[in-house]
Amino acid sequence: MSSLEPGAVLAPQEYVVTRADLVRYAGASGDFNPIHWSERVATQVGLPGVIAHGMYTMALAARAVAEWTGGAPVLEIGCKFTSPVVVPDDDTGVVVVVGATVKSAEEGRATLALEVTCAGQKVLGMPRAVVGVDG
Repeated sequence: MSSLEPGAVLAPQEYVVTRADLVRYAGASGDFNPIHWSERVATQVGLPGVIAHGMYTMALAARAVAEWTGGAPVLEIGCKFTSPVVVPDDDTGVVVVVGATVKSAEEGRATLALEVTCAGQKVLGMPRAVVGVDG
């Protein structure tokens, strides 16, 4: 487990997101909203293109938390969905970067302030996680 001392900056985690990932997530979640697969529908409703599911983006943040903490129990996780992750129709996709700073660590809990970006833009507002820790 990475050091969860207050003020520690955790190594950023990068995740590639492709249209194929969106199809797999839609199947697993049951969210087949066409803004997650149809360029035509996404642009008709004013989006810049097909976007990743907000909960998929949040799940990437949770995956980073699990990697940093060695799978410590997540007691709380939350965010606001502020900007979409636009996923191009190619084999390259886009990269979502998840970073974190340990805000506090006390009484068996550590609070992480997360930063989730794509192409240098924050895509989740006020993301944070609270994990259970030993000692």
